[in-house]
Amino acid sequence: MKKKLSLILSVIMVMTSLVACGQKSAKEEVKPSQEPVVARVALLKGPTSMGMVKFIKDEETSKDKAYEFTIANSVDEITPKLVKGEVDIAAVPANLASVVYNNTKGGIKTLSINTLGVLYIVSKDESIKNVSDLKGKTIYTSGKGASPEYVLNYILKSNKIDPAKDLNIVYKTEHTEALAALVNDPNGIAMLPEPFVSVAKAKNKDLNIALDMTKEWDKINGGKSNLVTGVVVAKKDFIKDHPEKIGDFLKKYKASIEYTNTNIEDASKLIGDKKIVPGPIAKLAIPKCNIKYIDGQEMKTSMDKYLKVLFDANPKSVGGKLPGEDFYYIQK
Repeated sequence: MKKKLSLILSVIMVMTSLVACGQKSAKEEVKPSQEPVVARVALLKGPTSMGMVKFIKDEETSKDKAYEFTIANSVDEITPKLVKGEVDIAAVPANLASVVYNNTKGGIKTLSINTLGVLYIVSKDESIKNVSDLKGKTIYTSGKGASPEYVLNYILKSNKIDPAKDLNIVYKTEHTEALAALVNDPNGIAMLPEPFVSVAKAKNKDLNIALDMTKEWDKINGGKSNLVTGVVVAKKDFIKDHPEKIGDFLKKYKASIEYTNTNIEDASKLIGDKKIVPGPIAKLAIPKCNIKYIDGQEMKTSMDKYLKVLFDANPKSVGGKLPGEDFYYIQK
């Protein structure tokens, strides 16, 4: 009897020991939940941020803060932060993405194109139907030493027009100055980007869009590449550390762009609320802003061609050299 009792007690002690060990192991396996990653997103006022407004609005009403948006007035506000790593994702001009890539030795990647060409030739002269009709004319524009100049020259030269001899191109410091010159010249012609085109037409009903520079680019390239204005980039380390966040961002951004293009009335109100562009102007401008979502190989093909045109005109415009293959984020 004593032997049986001793055996029972031994079994109970062993079982108690096992349970205690099991509880200890369970406690050791419990890990504190990680803080959610909040991605810092910087945007520039204009077409490159107009496609993001639905995304921003949804984030503001969300219980879980996953993104922090900043809308800048000038690209000069975004560039230093991007170089220093103070933002994780940014919407910037396409050539600036290449400049930052080179300056940071490959520290960023391009996620997607968000805006195609936004440049237009506007005039009261209804006789301008083709690029060749610009010969002998005076054109007001801005962007000397930047993408607008290189795109204009590329299109002119591709149509056998010498920018230095066959017409008079007057470069103004700002788009607003080019717009003012256009309005004050009865025979004026200007190359302007949206939303300035819509502003110009709102001020002068006689103005017409004579040429869409995006379509002229397409004619030259046979539709094999796009004229690019803006892209979205992200820090290489952020992409590596948070691939799921990048995937979530791109999914929501694509949906937001689609919303802007298909719900112009509501989107223009959101754009006005964010003081990106006045609502009434946004309503007129959205259809001509070429707000798109293009990623993958099509993004790479279009960017390669566009940056090559800029590089041939002025290597400094893309940061001194063309970016490498790692400049592009291609989802697998």
